[in-house]
Amino acid sequence: MERTLVVLKPDAVKRGIVGEIIMRFEKAGMKMIGIKMLHPNQEHYHKHYEGISKMISRRGQKAFDLTLKFMMEGPVIAIVLEGVEAVSQVRKMVGATAPKDASPGTIRGDYAHMSFDYADKIDTGVPNLIHASGDTKEAEKEIWHWFNEDELFDYQTVHEYFIVGKNKN
Repeated sequence: MERTLVVLKPDAVKRGIVGEIIMRFEKAGMKMIGIKMLHPNQEHYHKHYEGISKMISRRGQKAFDLTLKFMMEGPVIAIVLEGVEAVSQVRKMVGATAPKDASPGTIRGDYAHMSFDYADKIDTGVPNLIHASGDTKEAEKEIWHWFNEDELFDYQTVHEYFIVGKNKN
């Protein structure tokens, strides 16, 4: 099974749609093996956005600064999901990074709409609700940045019983 990190951003928490978003992952058969609410500091976000995903290198300092400011607006919910091809499945469910480009039926397509152009005009980060790891290598680094070993749990879900076809217990 593959693991991926999901971070429900301050806009998802403030809007009160965390439960709906988590429910979508669970209904798709993703197994939640770690979850916590926290309010990370700038150093934590710098390591996440630049140290791991190289945001400044890819999108520039201004995009990084706006994202950092947006992420510091409130607490977030960090989740580790596990499942068959979890990284690509979760990315597909989340939708395009720019909410206006996200297809209906995706989390961003159903719950967000702002474009990068509009966000730039009003000098803010894009409220796109959620972060999901980009690939398996990034997921591995992100998971261990956000979670410790003792914060992740192993148990068998009903989905696993039918997908894996054996009882782990």
